[in-house]
Amino acid sequence: MDKSFMKPESLMMSYGYKPELSEGSVKCPIFQTSTFAFKNAEEGKAFFEVAYGLREKHEGEELGLIYSRLNNPDLEILESRLTLWDKAEDCAVFESGMSAITTVLLGFLNPGDTLLYSQPVYGGTSHFIEEILTRFGIQVVGFTASDAKEDILNKIKQAKNGLQSLKMIYIETPANPTNALIDLELCKEIADLLSNAEKKVLFTVDNTYMGPLWQHPLQHGADFVIYSATKYIGGHSDVIAGACLGSKELMASVKEMRTFLGNMAGPWTGWLLMRSLETLKARMDIQQKNAQKVASYLDSHSNVEKVHYLGMISNPQQQAIFKRQCKGTGAMVSFDIKGDEKEAFQFLNNLKLFKLAVSLGSTESLAEHPATMTHAGVSPQNRKACGIGGSLVRLSIGVENSKDLIWDIDQALKA
Repeated sequence: MDKSFMKPESLMMSYGYKPELSEGSVKCPIFQTSTFAFKNAEEGKAFFEVAYGLREKHEGEELGLIYSRLNNPDLEILESRLTLWDKAEDCAVFESGMSAITTVLLGFLNPGDTLLYSQPVYGGTSHFIEEILTRFGIQVVGFTASDAKEDILNKIKQAKNGLQSLKMIYIETPANPTNALIDLELCKEIADLLSNAEKKVLFTVDNTYMGPLWQHPLQHGADFVIYSATKYIGGHSDVIAGACLGSKELMASVKEMRTFLGNMAGPWTGWLLMRSLETLKARMDIQQKNAQKVASYLDSHSNVEKVHYLGMISNPQQQAIFKRQCKGTGAMVSFDIKGDEKEAFQFLNNLKLFKLAVSLGSTESLAEHPATMTHAGVSPQNRKACGIGGSLVRLSIGVENSKDLIWDIDQALKA
């Protein structure tokens, strides 16, 4: 049967899997093994030649199974399915979102290179960029959603070797936790402007906040799209994982670096994520509808100063970016409570249904305080510049009944 016309949510049950190779099992088994037996020595030699890049695959040849640090059926099937949402050529899955991020950054940046990155980003990413990459002689330049093209270029010029040193643009959009939108097309313009015959400026997008449904950066010129697969892709707060997608050529380099860093996801992780992909669209559809109702309620509450939600953008430039690159309003809602840290903590401490926990994109609704939790490692001046103050609360909306979520928020705000 030709499945090329089918939607990804329909293919998540079977794509890339052949039941006849696994005793007819409808679901892919967990291949809990470290190594795989070759039929003969010649086959082993052929597999290693391809795996280590000693030759290209012959027409119709597939990379055989060697060792679970290199490949495993659960991971290969999962990676095939993940490519469908973003229409990517290839995918690599990792043991965490941070391992996907760090593998890409370490794999393509060298001492003397400049990394241009958006602010704010997830606190762990911010720490790695500002505190660890810089130890290896990599220059880092930050910019915000309010910076124009000329502002950004002027910031890069101030780095050693100026515009010529830029090697990668790394952004997270919408920004965590403010929902500020970074213009994908603007970033692509800058990457193309500063690329030449000897050097291509790579463009990497952390798409975790929007998941595979609501934004597709590869279709706007990005070279890599990265996910913390712990979030919407996993969606049940029971697995830690990451993913990176892009062209076959670039992903070959990512997978080579992954092999030697040894941060490939294991078969249990692959199996759990395959299970979660079957309900991804259903979950995210419910979460988005719930978030729209929660945001609307917060916007009308007397104890709320401002709501940060993609469905309530007032800035014309941000509205234009949203229309160009977003396919949904998402399920992440941040808001400034009237008051400061004390009032935010009182609200958080009085929630009954929401869980006071970090992470996002799961079936249960979560609430946290970015300034003292996920973004505690970001410098106070950067937090202030990006609007991450003591009054800011971040909500990840789950699949509960929206009326119950609003009841919980209402009683906590009253308290």
